[in-house]
Amino acid sequence: MLLRLIPLLALPLLAQNNWDEPFPPHRIADNLYYVGSAGLSSYLITSPKGHMLINASFDRTVPLIRASVEKLGFKLTDVKIILANHAHNDHVAGTALLKELTGAKVFIMEGDDKVVASGGQGQYKYTDTWKPVKVDKVLKDGEIVEIGGSKLRAHLTPGHTRGNTTWTMETTDQGKKLHAVIIGSPNVNPGFELVNNKTYPEMAGDYARTFRVLKALQCDLFLGAHGEYYDMAKKYKNLKPGAANPFIDPAGYREYVSEREQYYLYTLEKQKKQ
Repeated sequence: MLLRLIPLLALPLLAQNNWDEPFPPHRIADNLYYVGSAGLSSYLITSPKGHMLINASFDRTVPLIRASVEKLGFKLTDVKIILANHAHNDHVAGTALLKELTGAKVFIMEGDDKVVASGGQGQYKYTDTWKPVKVDKVLKDGEIVEIGGSKLRAHLTPGHTRGNTTWTMETTDQGKKLHAVIIGSPNVNPGFELVNNKTYPEMAGDYARTFRVLKALQCDLFLGAHGEYYDMAKKYKNLKPGAANPFIDPAGYREYVSEREQYYLYTLEKQKKQ
């Protein structure tokens, strides 16, 4: 099993060369759309009263997000709420620019809010910085964010960051009710210290909590902060009118979460022996 885990861990790192590449925007379900780049996932949740957008990515990729939103027939200025999966630069560095372009409010989970607002200060392990941005609302675990009848629930799934957030929503496709899960990240990145971590001493326990939460979620549509998590490119090729929705993958979700948990446990035990 470990041989399968190590390549999965490396995927986001190996794929950084596609972070700036456009990817065809596409409908995932009735009010849920993909508007990110080839390597950085951004999601548009639409409603008659305005839209929500998860993950602003970088300043340099905001134009890609804008082009994708417009290609789908929506207006970027109708984005009223900006959200994030977690406070690493590849998901939040463009938040200030996106807020400036849209006038939207920025909602961030407690634990990541100060990092986003300060432009990267207080991150564990990383020193990347970005333009500070006002956080209009600090979210709590389980809080619902709603606009025009579209609802997202914020689940605190810490470890990768203190405020790492997994989003869930109920939507429909071809008249069928579906549960979507947009995973923040359950990955233990290279250099993360699960044992004797003086900067983030609760990290190991936070990861354990995250896997309990993820395993308890009901998932039909498997999505995540990076397309590699859920084989986005492969599934997109199978997205055809009238065909089964390729993003419906509860088995893939369970397998991914299980593999990430096993890697976490492997890393924890290895570090305990060092």
